[in-house]
Amino acid sequence: MYDLLIIGGGINGTAIARDAAGKGLKVLLCERDDLASHTSSKSTKLIHGGLRYLEYYEFNLVRHALKEREVMLRCAPHIIWPMRFVLPYDKGLRPAWMLRTGLFLYDHIGGREMLPGSKSLSLDEAPHKGVLESRFKTGFEYSDCWVDDARLVLLYALDAAHRGADIRTRCEVLSVKTKGMGYTAQIKSGGKTQTVTAKGIVNAAGPWVDEILGKIKTTKIEQSLRLVQGSHIITKKLFEGDHAYLFQNADNRVIFAIPYEHDYTLIGTTDRPYELSDGPVKISQEEISYLCAAASEYFENDISPDDVVWDYAGVRPLYDDKSEDASAVTRDYVLSIDEFAKGAPFMSIYGGKITTSRKLGEHAMQRLEAYFDYKAGDWTETALLPGGDLIDADFDLFTHDMRKRYPNMESALLRRLCHGYGTRITLILGDGSQAPKLGQHFGAGLYEIEANYLINHEWAKSADDILWRRTKLGLHMNVSERKAFADWFNQRAA
Repeated sequence: MYDLLIIGGGINGTAIARDAAGKGLKVLLCERDDLASHTSSKSTKLIHGGLRYLEYYEFNLVRHALKEREVMLRCAPHIIWPMRFVLPYDKGLRPAWMLRTGLFLYDHIGGREMLPGSKSLSLDEAPHKGVLESRFKTGFEYSDCWVDDARLVLLYALDAAHRGADIRTRCEVLSVKTKGMGYTAQIKSGGKTQTVTAKGIVNAAGPWVDEILGKIKTTKIEQSLRLVQGSHIITKKLFEGDHAYLFQNADNRVIFAIPYEHDYTLIGTTDRPYELSDGPVKISQEEISYLCAAASEYFENDISPDDVVWDYAGVRPLYDDKSEDASAVTRDYVLSIDEFAKGAPFMSIYGGKITTSRKLGEHAMQRLEAYFDYKAGDWTETALLPGGDLIDADFDLFTHDMRKRYPNMESALLRRLCHGYGTRITLILGDGSQAPKLGQHFGAGLYEIEANYLINHEWAKSADDILWRRTKLGLHMNVSERKAFADWFNQRAA
């Protein structure tokens, strides 16, 4: 019998699994598809306070997110790093005093320690001159952080597994029933079904949270979920530098333009209502045109849908606070507990952000404490994630040491592996006592040795798991290279 059955292997489910396993609970996490296969890998890939949420008076949300920003930066410095954001001042939109006030609050309400504060800057000089339209003369610059979202989910899951959690992907929960002072669930994986029992259940199914709730709740479910689709486009690199841009739009929304995968620029996001009956989640031509037009208002060289080389869309499962504007719906999370069996919790998770995922996990376990006997108190705030134990959290020092350890490795490949895996790189390349045997090269720096590691240690069960989530190398490969890798993967799995 498990203490806790967690349904959903996105950012919320894996964060809770990690925290629960570290408290000594026996945990089973079931994910119907792949870890981070939906919303959690379709984000803007930021660890941030959410500057624009200040306009909606979400001060607590921003404060908590800013505090978590530095906690997250410390715990995984290989997949999370600081980034400066440039906000051009447009005379026709928000006044300069409002921007300065917002940035002052952003600098101070979260107890910033590690990151530099905001400042004014001239856009008449490099690296902005010639990139932005000449009408933009001044702007502001502030700090936030970038994150590899799908790998953050993987690290939560890895840490949970190291602490004893049972992580199962491609494992669907078919039904949930009460049994005594607990629950039974029928789960299906690999064509086989089995019944498991648990003292409590966490419903972290994201857009499908109400669907899971409907498997056990016999009365009508009051709609608590607001689904909002956010879409992104990727173009060839539009500007040089490690900074990102934040652009205001005439409709009061904002979009980001962020350096992505060295050779590309990521632009997003949109906010549009979504219903499960709408079918597969995908970007619309309207959204593509909107993002291109919004970016073209700022960039000297306009972009069009023809410049888009890839796109993705995800659905954010937000708590429905009845806001008419999808952009204004709260991004804060709500934890709802039912007791369908006496003394047995059934917790449903609504909303949440990648930035506050660790805190959500901690908060969820605090809410569940009355039902279980924990072997430890709150512990995740100071705990490092797998691979994150870099000396002084110094990524550049770490890569320098790895170049000494693997002197014959191609520099760009080694740096990518350092970013992706941190100190776990030795599980892929060995201890450096002898040159690693990379094996077959599939293109874009993906070698057999890394693919085997991902299959053996990170639950990769399809070529897409590797190409689009555990790495983003599918973006760098051509069609024939992706097909050849899929053929190799399928043959290996046969």
